[in-house]
Amino acid sequence: MARKPSESAGRTRTAPPPKRPSATRLWFKKRRAWLRGIGMVTLAGVAVGAGVLGVIALDPMARVRETTSWLAELGRGPGLSVQEIRIEGREFAPREALLAAIGITPGDAILDFDPGAAKQRLEQIAWVEDAHVERRLPGTILIRINERRAFAVWQREGRFSVIDREGRVMATERLEAFGPLPLVVGVGAERVAAPMIDLLRSAPEIADRVQAIIRVSERRWNLRLQNGADIMLPEGHEEAAITRLAELQARDKLLDRPLAAVDMRLPDRLVVRMQTPVTPPPASTPARSQRG
Repeated sequence: MARKPSESAGRTRTAPPPKRPSATRLWFKKRRAWLRGIGMVTLAGVAVGAGVLGVIALDPMARVRETTSWLAELGRGPGLSVQEIRIEGREFAPREALLAAIGITPGDAILDFDPGAAKQRLEQIAWVEDAHVERRLPGTILIRINERRAFAVWQREGRFSVIDREGRVMATERLEAFGPLPLVVGVGAERVAAPMIDLLRSAPEIADRVQAIIRVSERRWNLRLQNGADIMLPEGHEEAAITRLAELQARDKLLDRPLAAVDMRLPDRLVVRMQTPVTPPPASTPARSQRG
């Protein structure tokens, strides 16, 4: 008996529609040549790097030299040289001294500049209490200083200097620019003047009459008054002597008298020496003529 042909045999099979490539695959396909070039460059870079590492392994200093050279060249590139040096907080400190301490000038490579070393050099200047140094890329050096404050004028062997509270010399010229300052005189006076000046400031009725504070034999103080009198203070007991002197001034107006000296060196006595009045010479009388 003959077989009936199946219904499916008479149908024509159709192929499934092709899949559309993804967007990522299309992107890589279009840029295949470009990516191949990048790969070659990368391989070349790896090969060069391996060679450099081999050289460094043979010569350890090569790395230091390479890095130093690269930074130097980079620092000299456009926009990486010093264009401006900005100094803030300066009033009396000489600008030339500050610039010399910084150690860099416009046009130098900014990456060669060491802010820490510059700060140390600045703080060695007598004018500078402390300093802040900052490198601001691409081309600015910022210097911010706090100046020491002028405290007194120190006289020694006829020379005058402005000193700070610690006795460090700040200036020897243009002293008038600092305004009125206490005058201390003598060897070693600059180192120990601060407590004495503070003591006098607590007794303005005495301080207003003092012209100079004189160090005697590097042990004790004399006060030279405006009228030329000397107040000799005891060694190590200046505060008690100033208190007593202020009481005498308030009660007896002692300092308003024509004094030559007041000796307070002994604790149990006060020796006052008055100025010697100047006696005018007698007027000369014309000699009488003698008759012969």
